Amino acid sequence: MLSKKILAAAAAPLALAALSGCSQTFDARVNRFSMLPPAPQGETFTIQPVDPKLEGSIEFRSYAGLVAQELQRFGYRPASDARSANLVVSLDYFVDNGRERVTTTPGFTGWGWGGYWGHPYGGWGWGRGGWARGGWGRWGFYDPFWGPDWGADVRSYTVYDSQLRMEINRTNGGERVFEGTARATSRSDDLPWLVPNLVQAMFSGFPGNSGQTVKVSIPLPSRRAGS
Repeated sequence: MLSKKILAAAAAPLALAALSGCSQTFDARVNRFSMLPPAPQGETFTIQPVDPKLEGSIEFRSYAGLVAQELQRFGYRPASDARSANLVVSLDYFVDNGRERVTTTPGFTGWGWGGYWGHPYGGWGWGRGGWARGGWGRWGFYDPFWGPDWGADVRSYTVYDSQLRMEINRTNGGERVFEGTARATSRSDDLPWLVPNLVQAMFSGFPGNSGQTVKVSIPLPSRRAGS
């Protein structure tokens, strides 16, 4: 029992550090359905928004430029004009309004005078949670046999769900050859930061195994406030 409490005491500062720090990776869930050939056959592409309201949007063009770079990396070529393209790539993206998430990290207060072995101030030993009669409490996580953990740290913060969806259709006949969705949950609702990461996740191992959902973790260059 004593060894378990010592291990719990050592883990408490690590748990607090993990809660307070920002993640060093951008984690996304990516699912793809594909009928694309293993290697491009010289196909050309054009990119358009699913939402017609985004036609002419400078923001959309910046995201489309990232997708175009990825497609070229895999061997596809941008069409000189939309009418001559072999493939039409349709993009849609959004971030929701967020939801509250509450986390509780068990507290700790130190260890020292026990106060349980005869003398009012006792000898050395483990105390009870928080202030105890005759001495200090314990280090460690909440123990249901020792009552409530008065040092627990409760925090509330907002998380946001974001998504990038990409579809590819042939211009000759309109056959759909690719559908993909990249989803992420983060503490940021900043689309100019989210979408480039979602694009990178979408093209990780592109075009992927049809019908498979994978987790993609993208290393972040540095910590970002609110991530």
